[in-house]
Amino acid sequence: MKVKLPQQQKGAVAIEFALVFVVFFAVLYGVISYSLPLLLVQSFNHSTAEAVRRSVAVDPTSLTDVAYKKAVEDVATGVLNDKLSWVPSGIEGSIQKVAAYDPATKLLTVTVTLPADELSNIMPVLKLPGITVPSLPEKLTAQSSLQF
Repeated sequence: MKVKLPQQQKGAVAIEFALVFVVFFAVLYGVISYSLPLLLVQSFNHSTAEAVRRSVAVDPTSLTDVAYKKAVEDVATGVLNDKLSWVPSGIEGSIQKVAAYDPATKLLTVTVTLPADELSNIMPVLKLPGITVPSLPEKLTAQSSLQF
């Protein structure tokens, strides 16, 4: 048995679908466009923490102060390069990796920074009047430090 719809209902489903699809697509686009920057920041945090942790293994008694500084910074930089090797080639050259050891304070600081503008090389950025998706800070950065 077929049910006939009143004449006024024709096309209502298409209009409802169009409205729901716009909302669904906006939410999906937001989730996808924010996931990569969040993944990058989490990876930056993990890699800086791991670089600091592994730098503790360098033996300070067997090296001069200058050689120790270089060895600690080299270990930290090597760990950063290893942990961030998965980063897409479109932004790989834009990532700034800094490992700095101050012998006077015995403080190792490891920092990873990426200008947010560089993300447009690997993912689309939606720019509409009054809104940009994803709306990010000027730089995505992570820093870890340890005093020996």
